[in-house]
Order: sequence, then structure tokens, then C-alpha cells
Amino acid sequence: MALSWLAMDGSAHAQGCAPLPDGRNPCPVQLVRPVARPLSAMAQVGRDIFFDQALSGSGHLSCASCHVPQNDYAPAGTTGFMPGGRRLERQGSRNVPSLMYLERQPPFSIGPDNAESEGTGTPPAAPLPTPSQSPPAGTSPTPSTAPPPAKTARNTQDSAANLVPQGGLFWDGRADTLEEQANGPLFNPDEMAADKAAVIHHLQHASYTAALLALIGPNAANKPDLLLSEALFALARYQMEEQRFHPYSSKFDLWLEGKAAFTPQERRGYLAFNDPDRANCAACHVDLVGPDRVPPLLTDYQFEALGVPANAHTPRPTPDLGLCDSGRLIAKAAGYCGMFRTPSLRNVSRRQVFFHNAALTSLTQAVDFYRLRDPMPQAFYPRNRAGQVLKYNDLPERFHPNIDTQDKPFGQAEGMAPAFSEQERDDIIAFLKTLADRRQH
Repeated sequence: MALSWLAMDGSAHAQGCAPLPDGRNPCPVQLVRPVARPLSAMAQVGRDIFFDQALSGSGHLSCASCHVPQNDYAPAGTTGFMPGGRRLERQGSRNVPSLMYLERQPPFSIGPDNAESEGTGTPPAAPLPTPSQSPPAGTSPTPSTAPPPAKTARNTQDSAANLVPQGGLFWDGRADTLEEQANGPLFNPDEMAADKAAVIHHLQHASYTAALLALIGPNAANKPDLLLSEALFALARYQMEEQRFHPYSSKFDLWLEGKAAFTPQERRGYLAFNDPDRANCAACHVDLVGPDRVPPLLTDYQFEALGVPANAHTPRPTPDLGLCDSGRLIAKAAGYCGMFRTPSLRNVSRRQVFFHNAALTSLTQAVDFYRLRDPMPQAFYPRNRAGQVLKYNDLPERFHPNIDTQDKPFGQAEGMAPAFSEQERDDIIAFLKTLADRRQH
């Protein structure tokens, strides 16, 4: 049962499920949320680990330092690059994402597009790399003749025949499980900068060690790899079981259930968000409720090359190629360079920096990027000495064909009218604010 006002082909769904003039949902459904239960013993150990600063190389960082519970498990500051390293003298190189709603993120794959939510238009998807196409380990990808998949909410007929990258954790999809996700920042020299031997020693003597060994067996204390693995498993269990990571308590959730009504501006924003001829946001940030009645995450789990502008403050010394540089052999095809995972839009209105490189610093800027990137590129990109706008200046030019220029709201020539207006931008932002969960204390 799809509650969006759009049918699968992108047309109005008989207008039957469009928000009513008074903002109510004419097709309410009872959502299925995770059942709130007390944390298991393993998840309680994971909670202790989540807040344990002693695991870091500096002794001053825990998971909660960058993923602040009171801030939607995202950074509390105004920068996406958090201090790290053994003396807090370094920075991570990507915008720190929220840890909320990751329990439903599927593992990485390259496979058929999901015709239920969207289709693909031309050009065709980047091919699955074969050993002959994949460059040797440690080398940079070379340009591919086939560009990446386009995104559109209308053309679903051909979607099943297209292979698209999807799933995985981090901006580049390099991890498949919450254990892998936690392992990355823990030992990253720019982030928690932990030393494995020191971590093992701490796990053998922490305040929660006895509780952990009671669950996994006392012999694990003398098996370092097992002890670390089980500690990361406990951390994953905490994220899976703690309801604060997935409360589904937004106004939008209540609207889906018929328990809240949109304001006139929120209603207009919802319609523009879903309209394939205007903002077309729902092509990637899917807002449908499926037959399982699980609340939508406002993502299709897929990857997109948007060509966001460079961030002059990034600590990364070289261009970030995203998916094709994720370490996955299957993703080394050059057609995937510049692609990053489409994040959930839940709680997006409380973010202060946007996109993988934290290049934009307000939600208005972020929505305007979609509106103005093509018709008014000078609003986001610098000019060279000859006065030419340096579009897509955070990605090497040989990978520019990967960038989506086909699908609304993209595709206009310079100087043309944007796909949606300033008023519609403000309306969309009003709708995005309905995706914010109730603050938790």
C-alpha cells in the first residue's frame, strides 16, 4: 500500500492519496515500529562501549563524541569534520553522518534498480566491472564508456534491467554491518586513532569486562581477536536495540497514520517534493510506505554523483572519488567515481552541514543546490581567471560524465528558469522539518 500521492509511473495516484486541502492524509495506515524493550545484557555492554573515551588513542573520544545522542547521533558543532588523532590534532575527511536509522541499511550490492520506487532513464548504468575492467589494487580507475545510472521517478519500465550500486554504510558504502562501521573510525588515525593492542588491553580491564566475559565466555579474555569482535558486536546490538536510534516519532510519521495534518506550506512542500516535474526529491528520497507498513527512510539506498562544490576547508589533500575508491573491487569501475550514498532525510532539518564534503552550511543552500546547480552554477562554483565557471570543481574532469544532468531538477541550460521556485524551495524546507523526530533527552 503506497501512501505517496504518486503512482509507480510517477503520475498522480488518482489524486486519491494527495494531502487533503486541510492537510490531512486521506489514506492513513498504522505504521509498524520497533517494539520498545529493555536492552539485552549484550546491548547494555554496547552502551558502555559507545560512551567509553578510553578506547580512543587520545583518551578523549568515544563514539558519542561525534555521534551525540541529543543531536540525532550526529555532530553537535557547525562543522562536519570532527577533531581526531592521538592528540586531537587531526580531522576526519568526510562529513560525519548520523547513526540513526542504520539498522535497515542493506549490505552493498550492484544489482537491479527497484522499480517500485523509481526507474532509470538514459544514459545506462555503469557496467559491472570484470577483472579485465578493474584496475590493479592501488591504482586509480580510468574513465569508462558507460556513465552511471540516471534517476527518475517516471520511467520504471526499464529499471529492472539496469544494474545500480546500492546499500552499504559510510558515504562510500565500504562497510556492510554495524560492526564494520564501528571498526572503521575506531582505528582510523584521523578519527579515534586507537591502537589495537591498547584496545584489547582496555577491553580486558574495563568496567564492563566482567559483564562481557559473562556473555561470551571467560576464555575470550585470552583471545584478543574474539574479544574485539564481541565488543563490536555488543556495540552493534546497542544500536539495534536502543529505540533512540530509530524512534520514528516525526510529524510526518504521525501524518502517515492520520494523527497530524500538514500546514498549508508543509502540504505545498510535500507536493513539490514528490512532483517529478518540479523538485523530484522522491525519486531518490523515497517516501512510500510499503506492504510491511514500516515507516519510510526517505532514501532509495542508492548512489548518485551530484558534483557538489569543493569545500576549501576539507582536510582531504586529494579529490574524494567516493564509491570507486571505497576499496570494493566490484566498484572500481570509473563510472562510479564521484558517487556517494543517498542518505536518509530524517532529521535533515537539524543538520548544519550537508553532503559528503560538508560544502554547504544551511538547508536552504542544500535545496538551492538542486534548484540552481545547472541554470545558475555561479551560485556554487568559483570562476577561473578567464571568468569561466568551474563546475563540478571537486571531481576530476574525466569523471564529469558520471554526474547526473538528466533528471529533474537538473538538466536546464545556463540562464534558464530553475525547475522549482524560491517559494517552492521554502515550502519543501517546511516539509523537511516534518521529518524531524521529537528531541530525546
